[in-house]
Amino acid sequence: MIQLWIATSNQGKLNEFKSLLNGKGIEVHSSSELSVFSHPKETGVTFLENARIKVRYLKAVKPQCWVVADDSGLEVEGLGGLPGIHSARYAGEHASDQENMAKLLKMMQLRSPQNRKALMRCVLVVLPPSGGQEEVIEGVIQGTIAEKLRGQYGFGYDPVFIPQGETKTFAELGVAYKNQFSHRAQTIKKLSQLITK
Repeated sequence: MIQLWIATSNQGKLNEFKSLLNGKGIEVHSSSELSVFSHPKETGVTFLENARIKVRYLKAVKPQCWVVADDSGLEVEGLGGLPGIHSARYAGEHASDQENMAKLLKMMQLRSPQNRKALMRCVLVVLPPSGGQEEVIEGVIQGTIAEKLRGQYGFGYDPVFIPQGETKTFAELGVAYKNQFSHRAQTIKKLSQLITK
């Protein structure tokens, strides 16, 4: 069994990793299991920089294991790419998903009621055991922003994000759809191939 440690305290993200890597011979662990680990400040200006900060921090604690960090978020064209790297704290440092979405819909109303184009981006940085080469994996899904929250599945911005070609939000389409097509699903599938090859 291959041990994989993920630098996250986000239960939604962790569930997606576990669900997509289930049955692949990979044992998934989260940094929140470690009493010695505290999450570093994400001071990067890109998803890649923030993922690198997190993965290196965890690698120092788990040098003999596969270690991965994901940084991901929503980029809205009419808001100049916001919330972007600030997706998890768009409405404030400890904002809930509901607060972040409320701010997003309010900003859309003020600045961009017509242009609702958006994308979800996930950047994964992977460090193999014992000082092997860093791998960067990226996944993107295009879509639009709904005018109100719809659906009950998922987390983050799922209730307001409508994937391209669909009329329902991620939160309405459900876990099976998201596990097949989402930005994070794309990266986790590539991660699985990388680790088990």
